Order: sequence, then C-alpha cells, then structure tokens
Amino acid sequence: MSRYVFTSESVTEGHPDKVCDQVSDAILDALLSQDPNSRVACETVVNTGLCLITGEVTSNAKVDFINLARKVINEIGYAGARAGGFDSTSCAVLIALDQQSPDISQGVDEAEDHSEDPLDKVGAGDQGIMFGYACNETPELMPLPISLAHRLARKLAEVRHNGTLEYLLPDGKTQVSVLYENNIPTAINTILISTQHTAEVKGLTKEQDIQSEISKDLWKHVVEPATSDLVLKPKQNETRFLVNPTGKFVVGGPQGDAGLTGRKIIVDTYGGYARHGGGAFSGKDPTKVDRSAAYAARFVAKCLVQSSLATKAEVQLSYAIGVAKPVSILVESFGTGKCSNQELTDLVKKHFDLRPGAIIEQFQLRNQPREHEGRFYRDVAAYGHFGRPDLNLPWEDVTSKVSEIKEKEGKLFQQIDKGY
Repeated sequence: MSRYVFTSESVTEGHPDKVCDQVSDAILDALLSQDPNSRVACETVVNTGLCLITGEVTSNAKVDFINLARKVINEIGYAGARAGGFDSTSCAVLIALDQQSPDISQGVDEAEDHSEDPLDKVGAGDQGIMFGYACNETPELMPLPISLAHRLARKLAEVRHNGTLEYLLPDGKTQVSVLYENNIPTAINTILISTQHTAEVKGLTKEQDIQSEISKDLWKHVVEPATSDLVLKPKQNETRFLVNPTGKFVVGGPQGDAGLTGRKIIVDTYGGYARHGGGAFSGKDPTKVDRSAAYAARFVAKCLVQSSLATKAEVQLSYAIGVAKPVSILVESFGTGKCSNQELTDLVKKHFDLRPGAIIEQFQLRNQPREHEGRFYRDVAAYGHFGRPDLNLPWEDVTSKVSEIKEKEGKLFQQIDKGY
C-alpha cells in the first residue's frame, strides 16, 4: 500500500506578494479595458511605506496608476490605523514604466512561421515551458491539498471583511496536509493557519490566551464552514490544527516583509502537485505565453479528465519567442489514461489550437476586462487561477469542447467503453 502525506499552501490577498500581484493585474485590467491591444509586463514591489510599479507598457490607454494602486491597497484592507505601517493613503507610490522592447514587439506582431492565417501571425511573446494539470480529486478537477488551502484562505479573508472576526488583519497564510493511500485522499492530516491580528484580541493581551482564542475562532468560523460541503472533512479530534505557531502575528503585510509580483507561482497553480515551467502570470498581457499558454494547458488537461480519458493529466507546452506554433506538446497521464500518452498527445494536437493568437481568441483574453466592467485579471491574482468555482473563467469551461471531442472521436470512446 502506498501511503504518504502531501502538503500545499495558499495565502490571503493581504500577503505582500499578493498585494503586488493584484496591483499589477489591476493595471493590466485598466489598460486592456481601454486598449485591448495593450502590451503589458508590469511588476510591483511593496515594502514599508512604499509601492513601486515598474516594467514595460505600450498602450494607447490613459490610466492614473498612482490612484489605481492606492485603491487596490485600500480594498485589500491596508487603510488607516489598523493598516500596521502600510497605509493606502500615505504610502509612496512610484512609477517606473518603460515601453516594450521593439525586438520583442516585432516577433509578437509577425510570427516567424506565419502563413495567410491571421492567427498564425501572432508569435509567442517569449520562449518557455508551461504546464497544465487536472485530476478527479475534487469537483473542480484540482488536487485536494491546494483546493482546501484556497478554501481556507478565502474564508479567512471573508470573516475579516464582513467583521465576524474584527481583530483579523489582512496578511495570512494557510497550509493543508492530506493523507493519501494508494493515491487516494483518505484524511486531512494537518491544517496550519497563520493570520495577522491586532495586538489585543477581545480584551486579551497575553500571548498564550490570544493564540488559544484565535484557534477556537478559526476552527468555528473558518475551518468548519469552509469544509462543510466536503465528503472528506477535517475532524477536530483527529486533524492536527496549528495556528500562528510563533505565538503571535501582529507585524505583517508589507511592513513585515517586502512583496514582489510573481513570487507565488505555486500558490497560483497546483500547489506543487504538478510541475511548473517557472513563469509567473500577473501583470502580463495575453501575448505572454507564460500566462495564456498556461491557461490553455489547464483547459486541455481538464478536457482529458472530464472526458474520462484519464483520471490525472499533465500537459506540457513549449514555445519559442516570435514563433506561433508550439515547439512541443506532451501529455502525461501517470498510468491513469484509457489510452497511451502518445495517443493522448496526438489527440491534443488534433483537436486543440495552441497558437497564442488562437488561445487569445478562444478565451477572449484581450476583451475579458472590458466585458467584466474593468476587473477580470485582478480577481485571479489571489486564491488561484484554476479551479475557481467562485469565478466564471473561460479556461475552466470545458463542457462544449468535451462534447465536441466525444462526437469527433466516437470510435475511440466506443473502444474505451468496451475495454479495448
């Protein structure tokens, strides 16, 4: 019997790195809303009293970057006396944005391998490898550890925003360890929540008393409601529950640690359960395949699992800068495929157009911010880009594509049903 524990983490929107991701993606949303052809590679840095926005932007849009950054920081919760050394109204916001390199631009605007097909003319914005993953452990086809970690992080932010736990402050992290037996989740082994809080909690000032009170509140108001609809639930007398293991967490956010865009790529994807190509998402327009191709790879992997061709599927794509067609495509089903990895790879090549221009058109990636009233990418900048039941994301909607594949590959599915 194979028995092991796998762990994934998430962070709240107030984590310094996530503050940066949200500022960068809010800027991307604003630029694309006005000019869908904007080229954006926006990086944000935060530290005590400072928000620096840098990178490259080429756009016809007119955006007040300073006020937009302050608005994002304020909505996260860093405002006023409770902000803890980082306040949206008083922090310095510095702008250091250049235009995109013309050497990159010419390769994106006219691909090296273009034909008369207009979708062939959009080259990849950079070289690199991207991975997409799906498995049948959860309804949203995500690994259970990262799914649970995100649930807890979202609920932690919710009870802070709605005032249920008034002593909570914006910064926080969650971590979930799941016990697997024969590759099937069988128990929630450990839950860890670290959450920023005020120096005094419900009149308590002693560190041990505060930690005990927060632990009781988090189990009642975060853990139990966040997992109430699950078949596999944490059990108070069995699941190890750790809260603020250092004893207190008063100094946090950008006052406690500097933040940087793109430093939470494992939180953004599959919690370490699948491989990662190394490219971050936030602040990048859809011509950057780090973002668009990773969305497409998730879409492909989810189609394979949803159609029951495999119970686990990892899809690797690779690109060359200025070239439209992927350099390589590979499917790994970890022995769960109803046909070989080669057959699954051939099926993907046959039914999915993975050129950047085609991906952008299929998911309408340039137009999503405008269609969502100026806020789209910012919403995936915290709590994960995949498996989001709270958001209507085009790369998560595979129903029609699965039906199309089953219709066109009827003979293959008949053979699978018969066990050939």
